[in-house]
Amino acid sequence: MTAVHAFDVLGDPVRRRILELLADGEKTSGAVCAVIQEEFGISQPAVSQHLRVLRDGGFATVRPEGTRRLYAVNSAPLREVDEWLGRFRRYWTPHLDALATELARGRRERRQPKEKEQ
Repeated sequence: MTAVHAFDVLGDPVRRRILELLADGEKTSGAVCAVIQEEFGISQPAVSQHLRVLRDGGFATVRPEGTRRLYAVNSAPLREVDEWLGRFRRYWTPHLDALATELARGRRERRQPKEKEQ
């Protein structure tokens, strides 16, 4: 799968939310449907279609367990997306490093007055 195709699959907010749910562990299709129907107000067949797109795109796996279908994340395509994004990290990594430095400085400054009082 190319990164561009992966972004086609991941471009939909419903599918991204389904992956978030599956990232917490294997879920039945019924459990996924219940959450997605509540949050997005779409029908069970529409949720099933999103699960199918994730499965066909390689982002999710499904295994039968009796009459239930259990879905889980397949991390391989996500690694491909991560590799593709790697060439762009230089644009945000320094900003995140600077933010981490400022947060640490703020924590240190909040502690220092307490240390002076002692």
